[in-house]
Amino acid sequence: MSRIGKAPIEIPSGVDITLNDDNTVVVKGKNGVLTKSFHKDMIIKVEDGKVVVERPSDLKKHKSLHGLTRTLINNMVVGVTEGFQKALEIHGVGYRAQKQGKKLVLSLGYSNPVEMEEPEGITVEVPAPNQIIVKGIDKQAVGEFAAKIRSKRPPEVYKGKGVRYANEVVRRKEGKTGK
Repeated sequence: MSRIGKAPIEIPSGVDITLNDDNTVVVKGKNGVLTKSFHKDMIIKVEDGKVVVERPSDLKKHKSLHGLTRTLINNMVVGVTEGFQKALEIHGVGYRAQKQGKKLVLSLGYSNPVEMEEPEGITVEVPAPNQIIVKGIDKQAVGEFAAKIRSKRPPEVYKGKGVRYANEVVRRKEGKTGK
């Protein structure tokens, strides 16, 4: 049995989980509401303060869906209680970020600044000109928007300039050497 899938999910106080007939799970908490539909084969039960995910058989497909379903539900519970965040750093002379209302404006060495609109359910903070923090309750949406920001100028291997995650290590290459 899946080690991740068989672990029950504790429902913290203040979180309300509703199961619909079509395997749709609705999680309500202090930070908001998340809704997600899961594969029809997965058996999801809420019993005495815990969410339990079971699989109907030991087929490879069911084994892989078992752990995935449990993890996605757990991420929903964590999202509505604590939320998720990704921190990004900007390295490079003249590279900076700033907030203008709901827009994130990035100066990344291009002729024009890069403007990005905050998606629904995501908040962006710029505590310093070279730091960006993306926050939200949906782990997938937070990671996707952080990756979209990083893709505007990924870290470069020779000088290390660009946008990178706060914990990312960029392997540096040695430049050309003269004879």
